[in-house]
Amino acid sequence: MLFLELLGYLLLILVAAEIFVNALEHLGEKLRISEGVTGSLFAAVGTAMPETLVPLLAIFAGTGNAATSEEIGVGAILGAPLMLSTLSLFLMGVAVLGRRGLRGHLTPEKTGLRRDLDFFLMAFVLAFAAMFVPHTQSWARGVLAFVMVLIYFFYVMLTLRASSKLVDEGHATEAGSPMLLTRLGMPQNLLFIVVQLALGLGLLVAGAKGFIHGVEAAAPIIGISALLLSLMIIPIATELPEKVNSILWIRKHKDTLAFGNITGAMVFQGTLLPAIGISLTPWAPQKEVLLGVLVTLVAAFWLRWAAVTGGLRVWHLFVNGALYVTYLTVVLA
Repeated sequence: MLFLELLGYLLLILVAAEIFVNALEHLGEKLRISEGVTGSLFAAVGTAMPETLVPLLAIFAGTGNAATSEEIGVGAILGAPLMLSTLSLFLMGVAVLGRRGLRGHLTPEKTGLRRDLDFFLMAFVLAFAAMFVPHTQSWARGVLAFVMVLIYFFYVMLTLRASSKLVDEGHATEAGSPMLLTRLGMPQNLLFIVVQLALGLGLLVAGAKGFIHGVEAAAPIIGISALLLSLMIIPIATELPEKVNSILWIRKHKDTLAFGNITGAMVFQGTLLPAIGISLTPWAPQKEVLLGVLVTLVAAFWLRWAAVTGGLRVWHLFVNGALYVTYLTVVLA
């Protein structure tokens, strides 16, 4: 029954992702914005709702055990960027391996990809440094958290500012198929685009939350700690919307949208959520947490290096997958 429940929620996520992606493409086309804005801001923030809710609920309304709630919150905050920078990118590579081959080119818009990764790395290094600031130094932690919020604000401003130029250069968002609601006789206007977008997002959140509960029910059978559960298992479920959306886009050769959805979510989850964690949890340098942060930073640096030195190839994303396997091997050993 548990397996059937997980399968049902997974199918719901797949259907919801198709509805959401379709509406998002039409929204970007209607507003005449670049694929970078559509992927890095709209899609990234929208599909980040499940993994955003998990740590917030854990911290503010978690279990009766405060320490366990904090472990789940910290693990979920740091586990999401880890999953995005490693496993999610690897799955994108697997999705196009048959069509493009290991040495096939990946062609996201480079300035947007570099901007996403630069802002993420800047913020995540601060999140790493904050682990070594004593919890008694609340003013120092408060300053770091405020700086991380400012980083995301400037990131949004720069991304929006770059949009019009990218549209002029041919990187405008284009819908690849008719809007799904029009097949039910609905008009294709901004109101019904937003209605379909809200429907897709609502189903994504419902599917991911249901999947999380199923995974949590399976956790006692596996026999791991709450921290490892939140670092390793919960993000697999909460990141499913990003994974599925990006796979759908990259298979349609919409590489900018596919990468922007991942790297934009990394910026969102590498700035605002760690700022909350730094302010409201012990944010201590436990070994599982430290290793996860270091692997995430290495994966992001690797992707940025590959993107600016000769262009991304499919095999580059397999290195990110290898980093995730390395992390699992070490923490489970």
